[in-house]
Amino acid sequence: MAEKVAKVGVKKEPGYLYFVDKQGDISRAKMARGGKKKKKR
Repeated sequence: MAEKVAKVGVKKEPGYLYFVDKQGDISRAKMARGGKKKKKR
């Protein structure tokens, strides 16, 4: 189970995945899909 240790105030953008990298920094990667909402037909 994950544990929240600090609030850092990162502003998240849609379409990106945010994670803590090996150096302990916050990093982001473009998601393969997502970030855009689809229209209903």
